[in-house]
Amino acid sequence: MQIIAGTADQLPAGLLFDMARYRHAVFVERLGWQLQPTGRLELDQFDRRDTVYVLAVNAAGKLVGMTRLLPTARPYLLADVFPQLLGGAPLPRSPQVWELSRFAALDPEATASRAQLTFVSPLALDILSVAMSVAADEGATRLISVSPVGVERILRHAGLVNERAGPPIRIEGRPLVACWIKVQRDWRPLREATAAAPPTDTKTPSVQRLN
Repeated sequence: MQIIAGTADQLPAGLLFDMARYRHAVFVERLGWQLQPTGRLELDQFDRRDTVYVLAVNAAGKLVGMTRLLPTARPYLLADVFPQLLGGAPLPRSPQVWELSRFAALDPEATASRAQLTFVSPLALDILSVAMSVAADEGATRLISVSPVGVERILRHAGLVNERAGPPIRIEGRPLVACWIKVQRDWRPLREATAAAPPTDTKTPSVQRLN
């Protein structure tokens, strides 16, 4: 397993296309999110030149997990699509706050529960660990994310400092919450937090940060 982090311009040829197909398979086909894909590809207005992607690729070269990081000093998902999740609080607009979105960790062709599409699996926490390090390199001290209710407990059990940015709201039938996560550059997941989840890989992934 390899985890690759970089912008669209830095990613290996074809990987951005694979990511768009992966997002469609996970978020549109599996989760039923009401997005606006083009064909079987899912990209949106937040996929820009300054967007940083963290992508997990297995030994067969197949994409099996991802997230993206957006600086809140420019347009981002929470501010433009889900501002109500902040409960009237000011929108973060700072180079020290980055948004974590489009997070998933599974093989879309395999059988998986909805819970395994978020932060439950060991691979998901490995992706989050790399995202934390990348965000720290970009000057971030906090992440903010739109997450299903219940993810907060998983994050706490994994040893992360997090808190709600506003009250949960049901959107398209799903209870969602905006969640603050303190950036800890050297954070590594506590494996017992995911002991009940089926492992996606028993080895620690290698990490490639593209510059």
